[in-house]
Amino acid sequence: MPGGALPAAPPSAEMQARINQIEAVVLADPKNHDAWVALGNDYFDTHQAQKAVVAYDRALALQPDDPNILTDQGVMYRNLGQPEKALANFQKANKIQPKHLPSLINIGVVYANDLAKPAEAAKAWNKVVATDPTSEQATQARQMLADLKKK
Repeated sequence: MPGGALPAAPPSAEMQARINQIEAVVLADPKNHDAWVALGNDYFDTHQAQKAVVAYDRALALQPDDPNILTDQGVMYRNLGQPEKALANFQKANKIQPKHLPSLINIGVVYANDLAKPAEAAKAWNKVVATDPTSEQATQARQMLADLKKK
């Protein structure tokens, strides 16, 4: 699958019931930002990338500058085999919040794995380490930097 996407397994009955409930909420109240985010997250968690992108679009139309939503949507773009769109989302998220570690990690992932630009990947991951050296993301970035050197 493009971008290392997992094959979509059908959602559990419980998850599908929750998705149906949230879909009804956004149908009744299309300006409900939190419901769009919740719907996008449930689609994300059930590997329904295209539906997640659309739900996140609706949430971003209501509140455009949320780095977490931009990053989650970027991950879904990458899973759809659209690394350039993913990268644009991650960069926008990082511009809004320069110390947003998830967007920095993902910038590096796209550069390393999709665009064959290891120097750009290293730059992003080194920024993660410099921003918060004791974070879980810094540990992850150090590992990816080590892997990059092995290639």
